Amino acid sequence: MAGERDLQKLLASMSPRLDEAEYVFTLAPGGEVPADVRPFVTVREDEGLTLVLLREEADQAGLAYDYVAARITLRVHSALDAVGLTAAVATALAEVGLSCNVVAGLHHDHLFVAYAGGGRASAVLAGLAAGGS
Repeated sequence: MAGERDLQKLLASMSPRLDEAEYVFTLAPGGEVPADVRPFVTVREDEGLTLVLLREEADQAGLAYDYVAARITLRVHSALDAVGLTAAVATALAEVGLSCNVVAGLHHDHLFVAYAGGGRASAVLAGLAAGGS
């Protein structure tokens, strides 16, 4: 099934879900995922392989990080070529002083916000979905 493209429908049905776990961004040593580490996301950059994973796994593997994030999943099935969802979400969060790092999966968008602001971000997104800002 194709994902939704209509921005108003996307916003109204995004149904944000806050994951209570702590996530971190770190660099994979030697450009390889360490054994016993199961990243949620990997991004290969010129500088190396970025891992987004549970803080607990990073700690167990001795991986360094300086940003602890909460993950919010937008449970609407958004099309990869949908226009405006990322902008609307990032703008709503920016208006209340929250940064947002977005990762798109095939079915859903995942937002990483500072862990301490996870609940606030989730509330802002719920307001956006309800037609507020």
